[in-house]
Amino acid sequence: MQNSDIIWRNVDAKREEFIDLANRVWGMPETCYTEFRSVAEHITELKREGFRITENVAGIPTAVIGEAGQGGPVIAFLGEYDALPGLSNEAGVAEHRPLPGNGHGHGCGHNLLGSAALLAATALKDWLEETGTPGRVRYYGCPAEEGGAAKAFMVRDGAFDDVDIAITWHPHSFNEVYEAVSLANTRVDFTFRGRSSHAAATPHLGRSALDAVELMNVGVNYMREHMPSDARIHYAMIDGGGIAPNVVQAKARVRYSVRAMDLPAMQELVERVKNCARGAALMTETAVDIEILSAVSNLLANTPLEQAMRAQMERLGPPVWDEADLAFAREIQATLSETDMRNAFKRVGIKFDRTLALHDALVPLDVKRSPLVGSTDVGDVSWKVPTVQAHAAVHAVGTPLHSWQLTAQGKSPLAHKGMVFVAKVMAATGLQALQEPDLIARAKADHAARLADTPYVCPIPPDVEPPLKAMAL
Repeated sequence: MQNSDIIWRNVDAKREEFIDLANRVWGMPETCYTEFRSVAEHITELKREGFRITENVAGIPTAVIGEAGQGGPVIAFLGEYDALPGLSNEAGVAEHRPLPGNGHGHGCGHNLLGSAALLAATALKDWLEETGTPGRVRYYGCPAEEGGAAKAFMVRDGAFDDVDIAITWHPHSFNEVYEAVSLANTRVDFTFRGRSSHAAATPHLGRSALDAVELMNVGVNYMREHMPSDARIHYAMIDGGGIAPNVVQAKARVRYSVRAMDLPAMQELVERVKNCARGAALMTETAVDIEILSAVSNLLANTPLEQAMRAQMERLGPPVWDEADLAFAREIQATLSETDMRNAFKRVGIKFDRTLALHDALVPLDVKRSPLVGSTDVGDVSWKVPTVQAHAAVHAVGTPLHSWQLTAQGKSPLAHKGMVFVAKVMAATGLQALQEPDLIARAKADHAARLADTPYVCPIPPDVEPPLKAMAL
């Protein structure tokens, strides 16, 4: 029996308890920095499996590290368990049917993400115990990936200082080693303060904070013509100043997310957005407070680790779907638009096939991808240590991330099959690193070469603490 077969056996031996973990977390969707029940479920599993546990990592109550083994290299597996607002849906149905409650839902599949990463870590931990091999396995339970940048705060706090390599994954429509491309991102709150007044009798005495927000938004929208085409700026109204139109609003707050292909471009764009806010304050005779909430770096690739993970993926082969999986996937696809479907294929560079319900292959290595990407705080880990990331098919082809359709598939047998598949890929990649010191050495050399001209600088200012309250609105 080859070593990869042994590690896959270890995954299969405990697959059901970690599928149960994924389902429990699905049923308690908690958003950015509020994942108290979800992290408790992960801690329970870590204790059951005998991991040494560190809680409150980087001052974040919902961040945890579990470690097992002694000496040797440190292999990190990154897990997440945060949900999203407004994406609640009943499981197993192909129609929009929100559940009673707060409206949160696992519309990005992080219930599966954390469970698969912990399953992989457990399988490798069991192998270390069985063989007596030196080495340490760590599971990093990471909250607030959706805008909270928890991993960036954890990196800044030194939580990854002694890690040799990091391994993770993300739910997807396709099976592949993820091309390490993402957007650096900063979230900033702009709070305008003016002077209230009677909007009819004495409007001239008021100074409207809401006017300032609207003028800022207009300024940023005009700026879009004059910024890089691959950058992105989004905003959300956090506080519109109240519900009384006959009162001049004395306070208003808007939150911006500013993204660009790398940190220097992002930081330049952030300054331009700040200037729009300052200009709006000047025009309205209001004051503006600018608060950085979080920031993440773009992803850094690592060729040796990507090649190793690809080899393990090819040896294992893609998930095998049954007729029930395919039937449910087709029901989900019936709720999607042609644009949803075509965009999914475009992003991974595969020729469009409207008949493909579930991906049953591996994405070729030489495809030409679309530049459409998002942001992730895995980026900061990748600048600190050599990092590799997989994509695994856990939902119908074309399902958009951040959608009710993804929430609806989050407890399905097809999602569980993709989750176990990627746990095997991650565990086998970690095992290869422990057995082949040269792989770790080559990964570190590749990492050092990429940092030679641009050393890592954390994008979060040193005086900014994790936005535990601000992001948990």
